[in-house]
Amino acid sequence: MNIWAVVPVKPFNRSKSRLAPVLSGKQREALSRQMLEQTLRTLSQVKEINGILVISRDSAALSLARQFKAQTVQESGTPELNEALTRATQVVEATWNATSVLVVSSDIPLLRVEDVKGIIDLADTVDVVLATDRRCDGTNLMLIRPPALIPYRYGQGSFQRHADEARRVGIEPKIYASPTAALDIDVPADLDLYREMLIERDLKEPAWLQSA
Repeated sequence: MNIWAVVPVKPFNRSKSRLAPVLSGKQREALSRQMLEQTLRTLSQVKEINGILVISRDSAALSLARQFKAQTVQESGTPELNEALTRATQVVEATWNATSVLVVSSDIPLLRVEDVKGIIDLADTVDVVLATDRRCDGTNLMLIRPPALIPYRYGQGSFQRHADEARRVGIEPKIYASPTAALDIDVPADLDLYREMLIERDLKEPAWLQSA
């Protein structure tokens, strides 16, 4: 497989608004940057991934992506996520001959190389692999082959919608599950769980979280 990872990123200074009750604007911006760094660092260590494409309106996010040798596409205006991902998929397919696309959310702070490899391993036997969040609502990671096999259905309830789209083309999707791949940071309860998981893994809290 010629696998390309596609990472959509919201502007750092406008992301994670639901964390406003517990994090300042600067803390939320630092959180978004730190999680993107972690995502890119993890993906860059997976030898099965041939390339990474980051798509965003935020020049700071794109600059950070280039530090990890990722390709970038700068969006203009306020594109809808599914439309932006469709364009990004067309780019990696037409420009780099991608045969598979792995869409990765940029807000999974404990994403591991093992998680990404686990998803890729499952794709040996099926053309759609999904990893949901801990609420079984969103789609944290999704591998599809070929890239345009099913349409993107991100938004509330996307996990079920993506599974339904796979079934419409005759594929029973494989589901990858792990606590680290399922933890995305959207609401204050997610931060509490993040702290607990850091302690369990004997990991140090990042500076932005220590003052939260």
